[in-house]
Amino acid sequence: FKVCFLILCMHSLKYFFTASSEVTNFPEFVAVGMVDDIQVGHYDSNIKRVEPKQDWMKKVTEDKADYWEWLTERAVFHQQRFKVDLDNFKQRFNQTGGLCSHFQEIYGCEWDDETGDVNGYDQYGYDGEDFIALDMKTMTWVAAKQQAVVIKQKWDNNKAQLEYNKNYLTKECPDWLKKFVNYGRSSLMRTDLPTVSLLQKTPSSRVTCHATGFYPNRAMMFWRKDGEELHEDVDKGEILPNHDGSFQISADLQLPSDDWGKYDCVFLSGVKEDIVTKLDKREIKTNYVNPMNTVIPIIAIIAALVLLGLAVMDTRNTEQKM
Repeated sequence: FKVCFLILCMHSLKYFFTASSEVTNFPEFVAVGMVDDIQVGHYDSNIKRVEPKQDWMKKVTEDKADYWEWLTERAVFHQQRFKVDLDNFKQRFNQTGGLCSHFQEIYGCEWDDETGDVNGYDQYGYDGEDFIALDMKTMTWVAAKQQAVVIKQKWDNNKAQLEYNKNYLTKECPDWLKKFVNYGRSSLMRTDLPTVSLLQKTPSSRVTCHATGFYPNRAMMFWRKDGEELHEDVDKGEILPNHDGSFQISADLQLPSDDWGKYDCVFLSGVKEDIVTKLDKREIKTNYVNPMNTVIPIIAIIAALVLLGLAVMDTRNTEQKM
């Protein structure tokens, strides 16, 4: 890990826009703002306003009193733009009514508070696939689909919009990012270590090393044998968010046939000491229940009921004789 990773100097500001059609019980338009992969703002076509998702984001009104009203106006504008674009794209893809469609955009910037370097990006997707993206080096659009070629030509000719995009992604966006990081410094710059567990569904299934509750989301997890990282028989999962703003990650290991004592799981955050967990059968948590453990009690209960029934019948026979 490079030094920048160790001192958490890389920050990001991202915006996600999603327009949908023919999707039951889902807003037609959703916008989400993320700082360092933590959701800080939310808007959708049902609530029709931008809402802060972190308490420290409320400090933004100290610099711009009408910030949330201003951001809501922008969100409404994008909602209207996306509705028109989605209708146009459905025609380009020859999609008829009744079919679910999604049009997405993700744009934003990254800032290294150690070197001062910034970079931006802007890309669109349609129904889960890349559609068109902005090349920040050439300031031209790159079409990922044939249907996007016409749009590329149109957007490339709009020099004023390209200049605006460049200014926003390399100047305005990083400026806002720096303010947001300052507002949430105590939260964004914290370092929390996870709880690490070994999990297994059945005695023959893979063993999962699972870490949850860590922050920030810059971490690695891997299995080792005799101190060397394993690449075969290992399935690494992605870092996923928890509802409380922390993160989780897992790595699966195919059951080894040799000495389990040679294996361990390593959680590497780069901000504190590594967490090493030995592969130990006694430490594995499972909800697996051996069928024999339930069959025997059931047989015993049935046997007891039979004996009870025989005893009752014998008692009744005795009473009748009397």
